[in-house]
Amino acid sequence: MSDLDASTDRTPRGISVVVPHYGDPAPALALLDALRAQVDAPPLQLIVVDDASPDPFPDATGVTVLRRETNGGFGAAVNTGVAAASQERLLVLNSDLQLEPTFVSSLVAAAAPWPRTVAAPMVVGLDGATQWAGRRWPRTRHHVVEWLTPLARFRPRLHEAVGHDTRCVAGAVLPVDWVLGAALLIPADAFRAIGGFDERYFMNVEEVDLQRRLTAAGVPSVFLGTVQVRHEGGGSSESARRVRWVTQARIRYAEKWGEHPGLLRFGLRAASAVNLAFNAGRRMFGRDVQPLETYRRELAAIRPGGAR
Repeated sequence: MSDLDASTDRTPRGISVVVPHYGDPAPALALLDALRAQVDAPPLQLIVVDDASPDPFPDATGVTVLRRETNGGFGAAVNTGVAAASQERLLVLNSDLQLEPTFVSSLVAAAAPWPRTVAAPMVVGLDGATQWAGRRWPRTRHHVVEWLTPLARFRPRLHEAVGHDTRCVAGAVLPVDWVLGAALLIPADAFRAIGGFDERYFMNVEEVDLQRRLTAAGVPSVFLGTVQVRHEGGGSSESARRVRWVTQARIRYAEKWGEHPGLLRFGLRAASAVNLAFNAGRRMFGRDVQPLETYRRELAAIRPGGAR
């Protein structure tokens, strides 16, 4: 394997790896070490995009480090990296992934029968549990079910109800509506042809929107359950902010794709009222919960303009 500088001539078999960075540089540095150590991989152009991180990413040998002046979120950071990419394929990776030494070669081999697709591996947490990388197009009912606190204990058995494609298990290889954005192998020309990520999504759902536009352009998504990657997730932001980000991103997606954003807001508010009553009952039985505080926080996440 050899690293390629941004100015290197285009190599058909090469891959431009784009890694957005925000927060602690340690995970991204470990990821770069894993990428340099890949066995039998095509030539890799390594690009890290520092998204105005409070902890700047250090310069690194063999790595193109791009520094944004403002924090734009995942999609904006990837777009910045792709602008410097010189290879015909893109591999977009979250910085908190743990790769096996043959990850890239295995991913390329598994994706070979699907040359014009967005391809993604099976994604598992550090505990080995699947994160359901294959998904259904988002629907209001998926979000409402996920929002309901009384269903939390049943959620491990409600995968289809929240949009997980339960066909996507280890060993399965199949087309799906969309795949999780933690690790995406994408044809660079197709990505550029549709304008890349929509940067109005600050965080979350941007990969769904991208794949919906790519699918419309004849580039579907494929789940590759024969390849696996470990993903920590949520490392660069606290949970309350993530809830606001994902909720506002889902509302924006609904507005863009005709999924009735007013109905989504109504459904989430109704679910919050159910959560309030449920949490009040839990408090009466001695559980350490704050029903009103939780209710206000949920409504704030749903309210327009609550993204950041």
